[in-house]
Amino acid sequence: MKKSTKILTVIAIFFIIIATVITARTLIGNHFKKKFSKMPPPGIIVTGVKIHEFSEKLETFGTAISSKSETFKIRKDDVVGELNLKQKVQKGDLILNLKSGDLNAPFSGVLGYTGLTEDIFVSDNIFIITLDENSTIFSDIKIPENYAPLIKKGLPVQAKVSSYKDKIFRGEIDFISSRINADTRSLLSRVKINNKDLELLSGSLLEIILKLNLRNSLSVPDTSIIMEGEKSFVYKVSEENIASKIEVTIGLRDKGKVEILSGLIEGDEVVAEGLKKVRPGGKIKPIKN
Repeated sequence: MKKSTKILTVIAIFFIIIATVITARTLIGNHFKKKFSKMPPPGIIVTGVKIHEFSEKLETFGTAISSKSETFKIRKDDVVGELNLKQKVQKGDLILNLKSGDLNAPFSGVLGYTGLTEDIFVSDNIFIITLDENSTIFSDIKIPENYAPLIKKGLPVQAKVSSYKDKIFRGEIDFISSRINADTRSLLSRVKINNKDLELLSGSLLEIILKLNLRNSLSVPDTSIIMEGEKSFVYKVSEENIASKIEVTIGLRDKGKVEILSGLIEGDEVVAEGLKKVRPGGKIKPIKN
């Protein structure tokens, strides 16, 4: 075989190999492209934009005060018979038989006493009986001046006490002073708290929580929010299950909810969880939260 013929044969074989490789790669590429293009969209948890109650919160402290309170000084030698006080009395009930005249309850309440043991004598011959009406508890609190425009009579409040760590007592603002205290720069207000089970005792230290600027606003779960610098985004899901990344304006946060001020309307669907699986403009399989 001539040398030129051999060279042509080698060149032909080389091009045949190249063509075979290109064809094989194309066929393999088309195979995998076809295979992966048929992959189903990822299942993503979505939720609707809903109305939620938001408010600014102010926390302060106050002392529990009985709605009614009475103190009686009793001479020991004036008591008839054994001293046996009831824990609770109704208005008009007999509290104590006395030589000078029976002592009756002027109102319903809880009885207490001091001065019955020698180490806490009020005097040698006197002890004290207290009567407190505690079904409603009051507490005077001082509101910082900058919050004064938001304080209204009837504004709902919550109260906590250390002896009931997980319990919330509910009440409202009952009275508001007509002027700011020039020394403390605060507004004196009185809180009224429902205590029908008599769990709060007069003199207890209360943690008072006021909900100010109460409002109903649009909300989404805090897990829906994507923060990029000072901007906030969510993935809004269309009727065709396409996730679009849109900017929103957010407000307060409360119990896992974020207030939405603009960018969405009630009933819109947004991605609630699995943000890392979502691509802007990509299709998803919605899973209702």
